[in-house]
Amino acid sequence: MRILYIDIDSLRPDHLGCYGYHRNTSPAIDALAREGMVFQRAYTSDAPCLPSRTALYSGRFGIHTGVVGHGGTAAQPKIEGPGRNFRDHFDNQGLARQLQKLGLHTAMISPFGQRHAAWHFYAGFNEIHNTGQGGMESAETVQPVVDRWLADHAARDNWYLHINYWDPHTPYRTPASLETPFADAPIPAWLDDDDLIARHNRLTGPHTSLDIDMYSGDGNPSFPRHPGAITDRASMRRMIDGYDLGVRHADNQIASIIATLKAAGVYHDTAIIISSDHGENLGELGIYGEHGTADDTTCRVPLIVKWPGGAVGVNSKFHYNVDLAPTLMDLLGGESQPLWDGQSYAAAVTGGTDAGRDEVIVSQCAHVCQRSVLWDRWIYLRTYHDGFHLFPQEMLFDLAADPHEQHNVATLHPDICREGQWRLSLWHDAQMQRMAQNSTDVTDPLWTVIREGGPFHARATLPGNPGGPEGLRRYITRLEATNRADGAAQLRSRL
Repeated sequence: MRILYIDIDSLRPDHLGCYGYHRNTSPAIDALAREGMVFQRAYTSDAPCLPSRTALYSGRFGIHTGVVGHGGTAAQPKIEGPGRNFRDHFDNQGLARQLQKLGLHTAMISPFGQRHAAWHFYAGFNEIHNTGQGGMESAETVQPVVDRWLADHAARDNWYLHINYWDPHTPYRTPASLETPFADAPIPAWLDDDDLIARHNRLTGPHTSLDIDMYSGDGNPSFPRHPGAITDRASMRRMIDGYDLGVRHADNQIASIIATLKAAGVYHDTAIIISSDHGENLGELGIYGEHGTADDTTCRVPLIVKWPGGAVGVNSKFHYNVDLAPTLMDLLGGESQPLWDGQSYAAAVTGGTDAGRDEVIVSQCAHVCQRSVLWDRWIYLRTYHDGFHLFPQEMLFDLAADPHEQHNVATLHPDICREGQWRLSLWHDAQMQRMAQNSTDVTDPLWTVIREGGPFHARATLPGNPGGPEGLRRYITRLEATNRADGAAQLRSRL
């Protein structure tokens, strides 16, 4: 069995043709999607990067592993305590180790473990190719490593390869030699709006339209495709073009991989899975070029599975990234692990059944502290730390009517909010019960983040951090200088 997992960082599904996007960003992915299952409602359980990829290979929610943030205690796995064996849970029960047990040679092409000091990410891999730039490498740096690996291994049997492309992660940095194919293609219509830009220019918080650099809007001349601020339709187009060109650059590499597999005569016998660690907000909640909330756009990921002899079609149920582990075990005849939180969707892959969940709960504790529940047409977000965005404690969006989350309808639907909170409470109770049975550490790591001063990227108590006390004072001054005195006053009270 050959399995290729292609992990395209920050890839939001609705900027792919196979998910309905009007721009030609993804011809290779779209062709692949026509040969497999397209999962419409797949989500990372924990966003952004480090929590998501930890969840993927551990098969566990962040509330159990302890990895929910990018710094502090919440960036480290929970200590297993006296029950830890010679090897830890990430190896004993991780997905990669289970693939090894089934006789697959496991390989990874990614610098991610070093980027986040996430050494547990490498557990269970026979070989690791660190592309060496800590996530700043564009696809032209990654692809030669991919080509060499496939030249050596593609025709062999029984391997699993994880490939990590960083385009279109910020800053948008595709090479200048790559010409845009979108010169005559309009940007999404809802963003091509002077009133929306003016409204977003009044917002407070990191990565809002005047602060795309997080706490400033200066931009970086080294990344001309990535604006520091959006002030008009031209800069809005530059932002969207920069992201979409990153998607196209990654797609070009997939076209090359498919050609290599076909030349080796193994394309039809190779399982190919395309997904991401998280999405990318491009105006949703007024945020641009970041994946810093527990909303639909940050947490929804593409999931396309082309399985040899598998079904072709579309699946509309909810799924988590942690569902991959039990799914692969079902497909390969392996065993699910006692600590896994996932639920197999193998029946959808092989038989095309619309199997899946009726709801998902997603978390974010790196930029804000939020948990959200998605069900039916709704997303209910509960904020515990707003990351300087001045979010209310409760937000509710009707994703059928408002897919870009511009109209918080919480006050209009208190009954739906109560249902959302009830769903969150049931989930939380169930996770705490599992934790009490399986761990010596029964702390919800969200509250560890709060106790340590808030999410890493907005921790006002951490000197030297862009969101630390000095940085926050500078940002407040910037807000006052850019006609956002109301937001400045609210943040000043926190100092």
